[in-house]
Amino acid sequence: MAALNDAKRLVVKIGSALLVDAATGALRQDWLTSLAADVAQIKARGADVILVSSGSIALGRGVLGLPQAALALEQSQAAAAVGQIRLARAYEQALAPHGIIAGQVLVTLEDSQDRRRYLNSRATMETMLGFGVVPIVNENDTIATDEIRYGDNDRLAAQVAVTIGADQLVLLSDVDGLYTGNPKIDSAAQHLVIVDKITPEIENMAGDVGSTLSKGGMITKIMAAKIATDGGCAMAIALGTGLHPLAALAQGARSTWFTAQVDPQAARKRWIAAMKPRGTVTVDDGAGKALLSGKSLLPAGVTGIIGSFGRGEVITISDAAGAPLGQGLTRYTSAEARQIMGRRSTEIAAILGYEGRAALVHRDDMVL
Repeated sequence: MAALNDAKRLVVKIGSALLVDAATGALRQDWLTSLAADVAQIKARGADVILVSSGSIALGRGVLGLPQAALALEQSQAAAAVGQIRLARAYEQALAPHGIIAGQVLVTLEDSQDRRRYLNSRATMETMLGFGVVPIVNENDTIATDEIRYGDNDRLAAQVAVTIGADQLVLLSDVDGLYTGNPKIDSAAQHLVIVDKITPEIENMAGDVGSTLSKGGMITKIMAAKIATDGGCAMAIALGTGLHPLAALAQGARSTWFTAQVDPQAARKRWIAAMKPRGTVTVDDGAGKALLSGKSLLPAGVTGIIGSFGRGEVITISDAAGAPLGQGLTRYTSAEARQIMGRRSTEIAAILGYEGRAALVHRDDMVL
């Protein structure tokens, strides 16, 4: 079974009901302060932490004096615009005493469905983590409409975990895990400590246990578990209502862990390998050796390009003799790649007229 203390890259999902007092619409400051202390402790042992946080609409609703009833789309988006500022500032102020910088990332469903946006968001969050920043991720409710919404932050958190290659995801909730039935109405419901495989029987155990401020129920958590575990990320559903919820989980508090089906990196490589290439780039012997030693593909090592492809699409990488070395996700279009092939990364801005990525294909986006 996974243990929180073993996490190397951790994504934590925080629901509105945990962060915002349902009666007053005010931020639960003591709770957030305790969570920040938990995050600092996890980061102190060298792990990366990403927080996927609801709460912008709930906070904005209180500021604007909107009712607890369902809001019209325009009202929700206005509440999100007001609340998002307060949400970001709250995290910034909670983490700052620990010497931790917070950074805001707002996404929509389109950002994970479009490969170009997917690569950009992945690269941005990787860079943030490299600087020691804790990304605070939320759905961009100010612009998202039904057709481009995740609709719940459970699945958003799972998608973020897979995108960023996390090995653990924790969904902090108002329940302490998965039961064989709804424990609020079924006294015979049994708590499950570990789920090795999500079967139809497991899916049927999920009931809607969402609260007033939260749209997510157990059904969305099971859906999130399928996304995460298939992507190589173990996932826990844990009770988050008390202070220091992550510390409690690390110390063995009751929860349900879903076992990762594969290694995160292996899952990503498998996904890339299964995609149909849209073009081919040929590399020289030096670049070929560099790739085999774990390096990224730089434009300087490219000698030829075949086909037409866009950013984020899969291309084949071939050696000087035309034998395929592997394939990966390109950070440039075929037209851009033809302009910069054989040139140093420092020359890219002058050639294209804008700053670009140093690598044509990053090693994390490549399978050999």
